[in-house]
Amino acid sequence: MTGLRCTECAAEHEANQLQTVCRECSMPLVATYDLQAVSRAVTRDDLRHRDSTLWRFREMLPLDTDLDPVTLGEGGTPLLELPTLGRNLGLHRLLGKNEALNPTASFKDRGMTAAVSMARALGASSLAAPSAGNAGGALAAYGARAGLPVHIAMPVDVPSANQLEAQMCGANVTLIDGTIADCGRWIGERAKSEGWFDVSTLKEPYRVEGKKTMGYELAEQLGWTLPDVILYPTGGGTGLVGMAKAFEEMRELGWLDRSARLPRMVAVQATGCAPVVDGFLAGSDRGVVPEAPHTCASGLRVPGPIGDRWMLRTIRETGGTAIAIDDDTLLEATRQLARDEGIFAAPEAGALVAACRQLLKSGELRADEQVVLFLTGSGLKYSECFEA
Repeated sequence: MTGLRCTECAAEHEANQLQTVCRECSMPLVATYDLQAVSRAVTRDDLRHRDSTLWRFREMLPLDTDLDPVTLGEGGTPLLELPTLGRNLGLHRLLGKNEALNPTASFKDRGMTAAVSMARALGASSLAAPSAGNAGGALAAYGARAGLPVHIAMPVDVPSANQLEAQMCGANVTLIDGTIADCGRWIGERAKSEGWFDVSTLKEPYRVEGKKTMGYELAEQLGWTLPDVILYPTGGGTGLVGMAKAFEEMRELGWLDRSARLPRMVAVQATGCAPVVDGFLAGSDRGVVPEAPHTCASGLRVPGPIGDRWMLRTIRETGGTAIAIDDDTLLEATRQLARDEGIFAAPEAGALVAACRQLLKSGELRADEQVVLFLTGSGLKYSECFEA
C-alpha cells in the first residue's frame, strides 16, 4: 500500500495513522498500491501454494507483511453451480458464492479482518460501529480475537441471533429505537469523547479492502475470467465497490485480460429501503433517502449509505443496473433457493433470485449469460423472518 486517496476529491491521506473519512470533503477514502511492486512480488501461480483464507492475497491488502493479521480463517468460500434454480428461472449458467461459510456466517468477516487488523496495528484502543445485524457480530468476534473492547449500536428490531452473537463475544451492545442511521449518529456522538475508533461502513478505509477479496476469489475460481453479470445485495455497498476495485487492480497486474469487459454490477435492494435504486432510476449521482425505511432483510435497511455516489458510479461504469424487490417476494425466493439447491441463505439472497426473474422478463438479463449471485449470509440468523 502506498497511501489513501479520497474517492470524491482525490485528496491524498497518510496510511500510517488511524484515518476515517476525507479531511477535505468527508467522503470515503480508498487504499492505493504500488502495482508494479506487487507484480514483482507475487504471481497468480504463487497463490496456488498458499492457504485458502483471504490473506493469501496479502500483497494486495493493507497490512504490512511483517505483521500478523487478526484472522478467524475467513475467505475461501465456495463458488457453486445452481443448476436447478437456474433451470427454474431460465438461466443456463447460474452460480452462487456462498459467503455463509465464513466464520461468523456472513461476508462481513472479510471487511472486519482487514479493518480490525489495521486498527490494532495503528494503535486503536477500542472499536465501535452501528450495525443492522451481521456486521455487529463480526466486529465483536474480531475485536475479541484482537483483544480490543467493542461498542455496537443496533436497532431494537435487529435479528436476535445478531444481538446474541455480539454479546457472547463480549461487545457492549446498545439497542436504539430507530434505523442503522440513528445508530450511526449515536456512535458518532460518542466515539470521539470516549476514544472509540469508528469502523462504520466506508467511514474507515479498510473494510472495503477485505471485501474486495470476493472479487479476487471469484476471478481465481473462474480460471482468471469474469462472469457477465454480478448481482449483489446492496446495503452499505462495500462489496459492490470493492469488487469493482479488485477487477481493475487485477487488470493492471495482468492477472486478467486487460481488454476483458468488467461484469455488469447489479445492485439489489428492498422496496422499503432502496436509496441506490431510486437514485439510479432518477438519473442522479446521489441516493434518495427513504422517509420510512423498512424491510425484513436487515442487511438492506441502510437508508443513507455514505458510499452512494461511489456505488452509482460503479453501476453505471460497468453498464449495470439497480432493482428493488418487495419483502414478500424476496422471502418466497429465499425459500425457492433453499428448496432448489439446499442453501438456506439470508433473505438478502432471495432478493437476488427474484431480481434475476424480473431482469430476465425485462430483457436486461439474457438466458445464456453467466450470472453470479453473492449469497452474503446464513438464513439461520434470520429465523424471525421465516417463522413469521
